[in-house]
Amino acid sequence: MGLSRLAALHGVATSHSPSADATVSVPDRTVVAVLAALGVDAATPAAVREALAAAESAAGSRLLPPTVVVWAGEPLPVALAALPPGTELTVWPEEAGSAPPARMRTPAGHTDPAVSGAPGPASGAPAPGWWTEPPLGVHRLTARAPERPAESCTLVVAPARVPQPPPRSHGFLVQLYSLLSARSWGMGDLGDLADLASWSGRSLGAGFVQVNPLHAAVLGSPTDPSPYRPSSRRFPDPVHLRIESVPEYGHAPDRAALDELRRKAGELSDGVLNKGALIDRDAVWELKRQALAILADVPLTPGRRAAYCDFLAEQGQALEDHALWCALAELHGSDWHSWPAGLRDPRSRETARARGELLDRVDFHCRLAWLTDTQLADAQRAARDAGMAVGIVHDLAVGVHPGGADTWAQQDAFAHGMSVGAPPDAFNARGQDWGLPPWRPDALAASGYAPFRGLLRGILGRAGALRIDHVMGLFRLWWVPEGRPPTEGTYVSHDAEAMLAVLVLEAHRAGAVVMGEDLGTVEPGVREALARRGVLGTSVLWFERDWSGTGRPLAPEQWREGCLATATTHDLPSTAARLTGDHVTLRHRLGLLARPLDQERTEDGADTAEWLGLLSRLGLLPEGGGDEEAAVRAVHRFLLRTPARMAGVWLPDTIGDRRPQNLPGTWDEYPNWRLPIADAEGRPVTLEELAASPRLHRLMEVLSPRQGPPGARTAPPGARPS
Repeated sequence: MGLSRLAALHGVATSHSPSADATVSVPDRTVVAVLAALGVDAATPAAVREALAAAESAAGSRLLPPTVVVWAGEPLPVALAALPPGTELTVWPEEAGSAPPARMRTPAGHTDPAVSGAPGPASGAPAPGWWTEPPLGVHRLTARAPERPAESCTLVVAPARVPQPPPRSHGFLVQLYSLLSARSWGMGDLGDLADLASWSGRSLGAGFVQVNPLHAAVLGSPTDPSPYRPSSRRFPDPVHLRIESVPEYGHAPDRAALDELRRKAGELSDGVLNKGALIDRDAVWELKRQALAILADVPLTPGRRAAYCDFLAEQGQALEDHALWCALAELHGSDWHSWPAGLRDPRSRETARARGELLDRVDFHCRLAWLTDTQLADAQRAARDAGMAVGIVHDLAVGVHPGGADTWAQQDAFAHGMSVGAPPDAFNARGQDWGLPPWRPDALAASGYAPFRGLLRGILGRAGALRIDHVMGLFRLWWVPEGRPPTEGTYVSHDAEAMLAVLVLEAHRAGAVVMGEDLGTVEPGVREALARRGVLGTSVLWFERDWSGTGRPLAPEQWREGCLATATTHDLPSTAARLTGDHVTLRHRLGLLARPLDQERTEDGADTAEWLGLLSRLGLLPEGGGDEEAAVRAVHRFLLRTPARMAGVWLPDTIGDRRPQNLPGTWDEYPNWRLPIADAEGRPVTLEELAASPRLHRLMEVLSPRQGPPGARTAPPGARPS
């Protein structure tokens, strides 16, 4: 009983419900291990009693929690509305420079007529008269109640909702590395992204382009090709740079060396596009690294130098730490746990000495971050100039590599010895372990969510929208102790109100739309809480069924409005593969089927036939059955029938690509994250060929019927389907 109470006080679950009619108990050893990762000793009954007494005493003695959230225009939270009479409050605006503090006092004998905090809609009651709402932002709040010592906490004042997209828009979903053009150096780059956005916005009326996470990867060879296991989520990866677009490129004295690197890059691209080679990120980076080293010797113009200095000042300590990790990783390897002992601490004397000794390398990596940030901003500018209402949608991975830059620089913020994953469910009886250390909720709260704020501010500053992978992680995450199977994990909760407030505040400042990947097991109330704050969900056609009733496909009018509606994602079969059953054949070939092939094919065929039947009954498949390309168009006609605000087209679907970019459950059995976009025959296709593809234009005519033939432009930028 004591362990359960102690766990509850620290947001650690002692049971979970995989379904409405089932409850699974968490092993005590898991609870003890998770509490230890949170700095709580629960190894013995005596330790539990001592820790419980300390936690209950601390909870009972505090006036305020570590972070208080006020939603603009909504009732006050319980933490403020229930303060003792005569409490003096001072709000110090940390982010407003020299703005004076605001002072308030709860009146004697006051009651709490305006209290929020319930998961449902706000009551609409006004804030009490003694309360003067501070401006939007993050502040320091000090409270001094009669006969009690003063306390301070973080106060987040956030708008009620994030910015919203237009009532209707469509766009492309693409893994950027897979989109090669005639100018690419062996993989898609930010120049290709800008070109895709400019072309699709102007010629196809697209409102957005969503890309995979472009976070900085772990250095070393071979590196992890997954964009969802980066070294840092705070800074982008310079492997995505378009080298020729760096202004210093035209002034490099050693043009012969740059030309030779371009020639080698052309060979990489030729191998991928014409000879069946896979995308080799490490080889691409080696060529770009050499080119960038040459460009780093070109003096910056005064204006460029000033812009670089502004970037350094804006990013501050976080950038310096990231660049120092990169420099140290070049010397000692990419996992900081194996570095010399003194360098494992970013604030040690040894690390300070290395910072000075490696100053040139630190500056080199700082400059790469600046160049990449600049080209990301250029891509978003190109998208908006092309008439896109949203522009580039960036993807925020759920976590980072355990040996990377973020875990080194922010060691106190991470729960070491823990990994994020997912509990067993109907699709994976063994659960999942993603190998990503989680943030400690207590450390985030104590810091006023500074790591989360910095992360969001960095990525939203160059985005039109943000997709949050596994958005349920704002509320809770499945922690798996090191050395244990995923089945022996448990949920650990965040202060979801504070996480959401920081997200909404930063999105508001950037004017960016927010959407969450809310597929799979979703805790009750999560989708409602996200919708209340204007965060869109993700709806994938094949999963949209009446699961609580008939089990049949949902009619289009039954879909939710607040979502990005798609036919597939990077982790799922392409639409052509789904319609033809090729995805079942692939999984059989790799030994991934849990049942006999005939049984899997029969069930999959019945599922597809049921959807095709609905499409036919709705008049969305006038060509009739048997035509795979026509069925792909019908699927997207269906998406437009839903009330979804955004409809996403998986770019490989436009030319019939049968291969998934990532096949969950595989490692070296399948070339995850290394395939170029290809046509129905598996022939790689360049961006230029995509833009001229008759099949692509036939599909896009469904979404933008005013579009003209390939190369023509008959609709204004940002035009929407009628």
